[in-house]
Amino acid sequence: MANPYAGEVTVVVDGVRHECKLTLGALAELEAGLQTGSLVDLVRRFEGAAFSGSDVLAVIVAGLRGGGWQGTAADLVRADIAGGPIGAARAAAMLLARAFALPED
Repeated sequence: MANPYAGEVTVVVDGVRHECKLTLGALAELEAGLQTGSLVDLVRRFEGAAFSGSDVLAVIVAGLRGGGWQGTAADLVRADIAGGPIGAARAAAMLLARAFALPED
């Protein structure tokens, strides 16, 4: 089960549960792969509900990779993500929120 205090989010891909998180390395990989803007721009797009499918895919891939998954975006093109596009968007938004949330005292 994902630990939200560690920034983890569970994503189910083709029926297999993955504990995802945006580690520093995953965030660097995500930023390098962004087609437009920076991580701050990406977060703003999610906050304003102006994100694209490629944004969602990039965040999910980064989170999976931060959790130890060895795949690529191409591996997810035909994969079934639990909850469909909306479930994937929710998971991506949660990953971003947990990655940048300040710890509570």
